[in-house]
Amino acid sequence: MRFSPLDAQHRLLGAKMVPFGGWDMPLAYSSGTLAEHAACRTGAVVFDVSHLGTVRVEGPTAFDQLQTCLTNDLSRITPGRAQYTHLLDKDDASVLDDIIVWWVSDQVFDVMPNASNTDRVVAAIGGTDTTATRAVIAVQGPGARSAVARVCPDAAAVRRFTVEEIQVCGFSCVVAGTGYTGEDGVEIAVPNDGAAVVWNALCEAGAIPAGLGARDTLRLEAGLPLHGHELGEGISSLQAGLEWVVAWNKPDFYGKTALTNEKNRGVDRRLVGISIPGRRPARDGTRVLDAAGNEIGFVSSGNFSPTLGHCVAMAFVKPTTTVGDSVSMDVRGNLIGGVVVATPFVAKQK
Repeated sequence: MRFSPLDAQHRLLGAKMVPFGGWDMPLAYSSGTLAEHAACRTGAVVFDVSHLGTVRVEGPTAFDQLQTCLTNDLSRITPGRAQYTHLLDKDDASVLDDIIVWWVSDQVFDVMPNASNTDRVVAAIGGTDTTATRAVIAVQGPGARSAVARVCPDAAAVRRFTVEEIQVCGFSCVVAGTGYTGEDGVEIAVPNDGAAVVWNALCEAGAIPAGLGARDTLRLEAGLPLHGHELGEGISSLQAGLEWVVAWNKPDFYGKTALTNEKNRGVDRRLVGISIPGRRPARDGTRVLDAAGNEIGFVSSGNFSPTLGHCVAMAFVKPTTTVGDSVSMDVRGNLIGGVVVATPFVAKQK
């Protein structure tokens, strides 16, 4: 089990700690997941996301190295920008991980894999695992930039999907306009010795501590994929509805041949959103049936939506399924009805 540099702060705040991706991380604080979720939709919250990996790839070959490995095209952006991309299995084009690349400076890239996939990503792309040297703090919500500005105006000014090296509370940090809630905000990679200082300053500035429980309900409302659910073994970028991260014009990238073959023959399933009345969620693995009672797929993620006041789910279903179709889900032997809807379920708050 690994521990965040902010572990002591979480315990002082009375967080409920749970294992996640090999890390001991806060699920929720005393206010609870629903309150933390609402705070992100209406104000500002601060998450510890130090369990995410950081792989530094640098040097004169770094750009070409990443271009060969990852699906998206780094030539679409420039130093000081961030890009969402996929690492695919070379043989079947499964999404081994979905990644944010922070292009820190000319020949320096910080590749940000999911918690349990860091070793896999290093093996595929090379680079140096620097996860143990820093904490990553995410400030999210319509009030996020106001809260960050009370601590560091320069960090608050970092625009969406841009990256800057900035002094925050006297520590040299990398700040990116990225996040995983569907709301505005920034993520701050801060050296371990500055983690508690920056975290405490953000809390004092009005950002409410939030745990992984709220992070999951927020990303689900925003229709954002979670590796191991909407992405993973046997799931391609095309099935997940994320073809926009695939640069078909590149000469090659890992898994391109297999993905091209799938594109040419057509996917046999695709990811959709389902709106479900009531408070009884259809959890991952739940069977999805069409109006005639035929099984057409399964739920990949499902939960109660605190913002909407009813349940929502994402599911892989037959590609002929369209928005507006009535479906039902077999929840422990009971059929619960739902309707296929477009995602996100909840749009970014103004």
